[in-house]
Amino acid sequence: MQQYSSLPEQNSSVDKTPPLLTTMQQLRAELWLERSLNQLQSRLNDCLLSVCSPVLQHRTTEAEIFQAVVDELGMALHSMTVAIALFQPRSKIGQVSYVSCSDSPYPPLIYLETKDKKLELKLQAVITLQDLQQLESQQPNQVWRLTDDAGAVIGWLMISKTSLQSDEKALTASQSQLSSQLLARSTKQCVAALAQLQRIKSLQQQSQQLGSSNEKLERTNELKNQFLANTSHEIRTPLSSIIGFSQLLLAQGYDPTREHHQEYLRIIQSSGKHLLTLINDILDLSKIEANQLEVEWENINVPEICRNVLALVKEKAANKGLQLRLKLDPNVTTLVADPLRLKQMLLNLLFNALKFTKTGAVGLDVLPKDEFVHFIVWDTGIGISQENQLRLFQPYFQIANTLVNRHEGTGLGLTVTRKLVEIHGGWLEVESEVDHGSRFTIILPVKPVGEAEKEEGEAEKEEGEKCPLITSNSPLEILLVENDIPNAELIRIYLGTLGYQVIWVKNAAEMWTALTQLNPEMLVILMDIYLPDGNGLELVQQIRQEAKYQLIPVIVQTAMAMKGDRETCLAAGVNDYISKPLDLALLGSLVAKHGKVLSAEC
Repeated sequence: MQQYSSLPEQNSSVDKTPPLLTTMQQLRAELWLERSLNQLQSRLNDCLLSVCSPVLQHRTTEAEIFQAVVDELGMALHSMTVAIALFQPRSKIGQVSYVSCSDSPYPPLIYLETKDKKLELKLQAVITLQDLQQLESQQPNQVWRLTDDAGAVIGWLMISKTSLQSDEKALTASQSQLSSQLLARSTKQCVAALAQLQRIKSLQQQSQQLGSSNEKLERTNELKNQFLANTSHEIRTPLSSIIGFSQLLLAQGYDPTREHHQEYLRIIQSSGKHLLTLINDILDLSKIEANQLEVEWENINVPEICRNVLALVKEKAANKGLQLRLKLDPNVTTLVADPLRLKQMLLNLLFNALKFTKTGAVGLDVLPKDEFVHFIVWDTGIGISQENQLRLFQPYFQIANTLVNRHEGTGLGLTVTRKLVEIHGGWLEVESEVDHGSRFTIILPVKPVGEAEKEEGEAEKEEGEKCPLITSNSPLEILLVENDIPNAELIRIYLGTLGYQVIWVKNAAEMWTALTQLNPEMLVILMDIYLPDGNGLELVQQIRQEAKYQLIPVIVQTAMAMKGDRETCLAAGVNDYISKPLDLALLGSLVAKHGKVLSAEC
């Protein structure tokens, strides 16, 4: 077999110098390529490190990544200008947004050349998608596509020789051959840096959100602890009065003729009402936040309700030596609202005004404006700073009151008030200046949008109020199923004064025994739900399964007072519902209503 050798023969005239020079030039070009790529990567790494640094205030953006790429490549390619055109998806064009720096104060015009046109390469220049696709397909390459991890086009990296070239800066032939490789690998470095930048920013954002969540959690815990401390104090204060004065009455032996014993009872009653108000505020806020607050729409008499509200705060104002003023516009007569909630809103504002006013007056002005009624509660008190006005409606927040030695209330009154106003389709405004008093304005529509009057419930209420009370001559009996002794005594005594015979049992077993001894045709059952040996609602269902007991009216009297509790009770088969603490007058009306039905059936 014939052998061939790549080595020149002894007598060959081939010059050995050119191959050696070519190899050296190639090595230099490859070193230039790697050095250029390393310098670009180092610049990109510096950009990414500045994002991660907690010390540096500056934060790298995508724009700085792009500019670093064109600047580094511009220096590496010497006589070539490098640019990046970003893709504009809506208009389907590329817009030149980054161009490498030029050493000349008057840089020449730079062009990209397609087969049939020249495209000027300068900032803000627009290149059509068709021209860019044509440039991508030409040889030698002038355009390299930039895409993200999903393959979507970000933009295009472009190069173009300037019209003025310097021999000192011109690329060698070997470098020119590697320039396409430099641009292609640079696009990958650019895309990788952009992706890394996005990951870093995403992690930082998550970290900030986590930190913000932790701060909110800490703030919530702080507010919760503050709320619990305030609530504990507020609950213990009236309880102390209730328990203490009750003990005094027991120790001294109650004598209705003694004036100080009557005062003890007034204090006990007042403390009990205060305790109930406190609990109601907490329940109201939780109901509102759970969107479970029931509103009873009525056409109410505005002047009457305003006078009633002022009557409730009159004593407190007199004790502090404050004038109490009411200004009613004669054009304001009626309003569709929940009367109980309107009273609650006005009382909250009036009590606050009295609490923060030492001298002068507190007033309520009622004015019509277009289709709205303005209830303005004003005072001449200590006023509220701008800083505190911003926090005024935050739950549990309380303004420091220099007029008393401690905080009063739980910081829920204004929060509940504003939410109640909003439920009525209105809003609450505040004007105040330190040492110059405050004005809180409740603005309510005369007829709120989405008004939902419960006519059936109102009709039942009116019927109950009109029902005459059963006299002591009636054979009607009340079976009271209640395990709490004080509540049972209260109900027994009150209904006894109305002439009813009350049979009291403490549990389910005693109830079944009593039922066998009573006439079901003239019997009303007052049922508590939480019993030591059963659930009241389950007992009602069991009663309804007995044919002879199916028509007995059952009224549930329970501490279940959240939205939906009434419906739950009615669904179990009860006839009526009343929540604790009991409104005795309402209890009497309900018993009278069902007693009247029994009498009519008989």
